[in-house]
Amino acid sequence: MSAESFELRSGETWRNPFAMYAALRDHAPVHHVGKGDFYVLTRFADVWAAAGDSATFSSASGLTVTSGDVETKALGAATPMVFLDPPEHTIFRAQVTKKLTPRKVSTIEPAIRQFVIERLDRLREMGRGDIVAELFKPLPSFVVAHYLGVPVEDRVLFDRWTEAIVQAASGGNPTSAGDRFAELLSYFAELVARRRIEPADDIVSDLTRLGEDNVTTARILGFAFTMVTGGNDTITGMLSGSACLLTEHPGQRALLLERPELIPNAVEELLRLTSPVQNLARTTTRAVELHDVKIPQGKKVLLGYAAANRDEREFGGTAAEFAIERKIKKILALSYGTHYCIGAAAARLQARVALEELLGRCPDFQVDVDAGVYAPGSYVRRHLSLPWTAGRI
Repeated sequence: MSAESFELRSGETWRNPFAMYAALRDHAPVHHVGKGDFYVLTRFADVWAAAGDSATFSSASGLTVTSGDVETKALGAATPMVFLDPPEHTIFRAQVTKKLTPRKVSTIEPAIRQFVIERLDRLREMGRGDIVAELFKPLPSFVVAHYLGVPVEDRVLFDRWTEAIVQAASGGNPTSAGDRFAELLSYFAELVARRRIEPADDIVSDLTRLGEDNVTTARILGFAFTMVTGGNDTITGMLSGSACLLTEHPGQRALLLERPELIPNAVEELLRLTSPVQNLARTTTRAVELHDVKIPQGKKVLLGYAAANRDEREFGGTAAEFAIERKIKKILALSYGTHYCIGAAAARLQARVALEELLGRCPDFQVDVDAGVYAPGSYVRRHLSLPWTAGRI
């Protein structure tokens, strides 16, 4: 692979994609990948503009570079909102975000904090363990289960569904993925039917109250798909990547311990650097010319969120460095525009609480960065496991 070429990462190759991103930003900001016939954008201004232009860069044909994405076929009529363009997307988004505003999300903070404390106390008693298995993976499942009204004991099912979706996007076994998609849809179809009769205080119940004529069961199933996949492994990736950065940068950790009021700003910096959703694709609805490169109509364009979030043109010469006091005006870790992450407030809340309790209860914690194992999948960078100790290794 030449210095200015792009290849999809997965598993161990996620360890350091950043040199590849830097070379593309500097020398090939609009890069054509012959194998797969798609384009990659890596500069902040270009990715920001494309993310904000859903009329030109459409989500309707799926979010991976594979033509005719497996998940769009398997889900059928249950089209996830991430695959919708305006005006459909705009209307449905307004219906589902009422419980996901920062003010509404704050009401779950005590439950999140209790969950984190219980998990951390167990880890402290053991002295060491896999912090992904013990905390970073179960936490987002707990939160998603809460918002969807899923019994907590069923949240382990989310992991199975998420893994199937990741494998499908990476070219895995489509038959196995189809089975898992069917399982997910069946589970939530039963939940929707129950909530139409016995509504509760959750988003699925809110949608059923609008009536089948306004919000079909298929549309609710698509929303459940979005929540399970978008709110699960992405938070795991952000938290595990943050633990690595705090271990590798003891000076920044010491500053946070001395000034915990900086944690909210640190969350923004950690989101910027970890960018768990490293990239997602759009499809051009017309021909586009950018940096003297012509992108034809109907081509997949990979929006390089992680590459853009380290662009010196936007963040200055220290863009690759971890600096918790950095003044950040905008980032792409949660996308932008029509498809700005609906769970952004919940993501920030989970990150803030996890950092507050982790630093407050285990100020000397360490993770073994080199021993961390990265998950398969070409779009989300996250750990499968990450060894943790309460003190220095």
